[in-house]
Amino acid sequence: MIIVKLIGGLGNQLFQYSMARRISFISGEEIKLDLSEFKEYKLRVYELHNFNIIENIATPDEIEKLAGCNSIYTKFFKKITSILPFNKKTYVKEKSFCFDSEILSINKNAYLEGYWQSEKYFKDIEEIIRSEITIKSPLSGKNLQLAEKIENTNAIAIHIRRGDYASNPLTNEYHGLCHINYYHEAISLLLKKIRDPQFFVFSDDCEWSQQNLNLPYPTTFVNHNGSDYAYEDIRLMSLCKHNVIANSSFSWWGAWLNRNPQKMVIAPKQWFKKHEIDTSDLIPDKWIRI
Repeated sequence: MIIVKLIGGLGNQLFQYSMARRISFISGEEIKLDLSEFKEYKLRVYELHNFNIIENIATPDEIEKLAGCNSIYTKFFKKITSILPFNKKTYVKEKSFCFDSEILSINKNAYLEGYWQSEKYFKDIEEIIRSEITIKSPLSGKNLQLAEKIENTNAIAIHIRRGDYASNPLTNEYHGLCHINYYHEAISLLLKKIRDPQFFVFSDDCEWSQQNLNLPYPTTFVNHNGSDYAYEDIRLMSLCKHNVIANSSFSWWGAWLNRNPQKMVIAPKQWFKKHEIDTSDLIPDKWIRI
C-alpha cells in the first residue's frame, strides 16, 4: 500500500498524487490518499475528486500503521525510519525541493509526505497521469464557450497569481510575486513567433490584471470560475496553444497538461523569493525560463 499525504492547493495535490501514482504503478501496490490534514487546514480543500484519478481514501488505522501519526512513539518511529534505505522505509518525507531519484526505489508499503514538485517523479508514466488528470464533468456553459473560442484562435494563457502572495506578508516573504515586467517580457518573446494571438488571462485578482496588463491584442479575462471550480481554469489553460505561467504549481499544471506539441511555455526563473531554494528540477527542459 502506498499512502500519500495531500495538503495545499490543487496544484500541490496534483503533484502529490502523480508522484505516489508512479510509485504505486511500478510497485504494483495500491495507492491511497490521506486527507486528514484538511480537517485542520482551512486555507484549501481537497479537490482531486473532480478528476478521473484512483480515489481510495486511507483509513486512520492504515495511516497509523505506516506513518505512526498518533502514536506516543511517533518522533522515535520517524527518526528510526529516516535512516533506513528507501526500499525499507514505511515513512518517507521529502528531504528538499530537488528531485530525489532514491524515492523511485520504493517498492512496498510506504507513507509519503512532501510536495514532490518535479515531473521527473512521474515522467515515465506520463500518459497514465495525463489520462487520469482529466475532469469528470464535461465542459458546459461559459467554460464551453471559452473552450470553443480557445480552440479556434492562437490562444495564449497567462496566469497571474496574487491572492495570498500579495496580501499575506509571510506568504509574500517566501513566494514573492512575478513582476509585471516578467509578463511583458514573456509576451514579447512569444510575439516573435506567434501571429494573431489572443490572450486569455487567468487570475485571482482580475481587477489588478486588467489595470496593469494592457495588451494591444484581443484579451479575455477569465474570472468566473472562482475557487470552487478552479479545476475548470486548469482545463481551459491546458486547451490554449501556449502558456505564460506564474510562480505557481496551479499554472504549472495548466501548462504541463497542454498537449500542443509546438507549445511554448514561459516560466519565471525566480520561483521563490528566497534565492537559496533550488528549483532546477521544477521546470521541464523544453520550457523557457526568464
